[in-house]
Amino acid sequence: MTKHKLIAGNWKMNGALQANEALVRDIAAGLNNAACTVAVCVPAPYLAQVRALAQGSALALGAQDVSRHAQGAYTGEVSAAMLCEFGVRFCLAGHSERRQYHGETDALVAEKAKTALAVGITPIVCVGETLAEREAGQTEEVVKRQLAAVIHVNGHCISEIVVAYEPVWAIGTGRTASPEQAQQVHALLRRQLAAATPHPERVPLLYGGSMNAANAASLLAQADIDGGLIGGASLKAADFLQIVAAAGAAVAG
Repeated sequence: MTKHKLIAGNWKMNGALQANEALVRDIAAGLNNAACTVAVCVPAPYLAQVRALAQGSALALGAQDVSRHAQGAYTGEVSAAMLCEFGVRFCLAGHSERRQYHGETDALVAEKAKTALAVGITPIVCVGETLAEREAGQTEEVVKRQLAAVIHVNGHCISEIVVAYEPVWAIGTGRTASPEQAQQVHALLRRQLAAATPHPERVPLLYGGSMNAANAASLLAQADIDGGLIGGASLKAADFLQIVAAAGAAVAG
């Protein structure tokens, strides 16, 4: 278990210039003396705006996706170097929605993590099973396969990534893995990382399945849950800051 916590918001395809301004200013203002690292992963068109709004605060900037390619004829894609120029510190890789709607494979996710690492951006690699896979008893097999692909491609620097466990059946459904269910998978991931790096404790393991202000404290109290990847609650400053406070309390505890 890492002593430091990371809370990363994922706005998904939400946002507008005026709403973003109020949200980011409220979040940034509430981060005084925050006892954990806090980031928001925003749609690419808003990177410049959010960077400017967060300047001088403890709020870090994250992107939602990155191209596996460095440059070239890949219309619509955004390279890691471009993200770097906007001060991006974190980048999601392999979010379940990218895997589901865009057909991203384990191998592609591993390459995206590699391109982010190459420019100093920390990839937040997402892994998780569907409801059908969980009910078939395949949770362990699925998440181990997804992480193994990333370890295979990035083994020499695997301790520099972040892993987010997001059970697909608990994303945006209002369902949440129990703290015990989440901890079980996080412990599995920690063991898998321990076989790949002498410093598995350096890899923050985030829970990303409908963490909210009400359940954050119980999830963050688990031994191997080092933070959260927050969806809907990251669009409400008060809720997001409550989760940040819960993470700080978990560190203090």
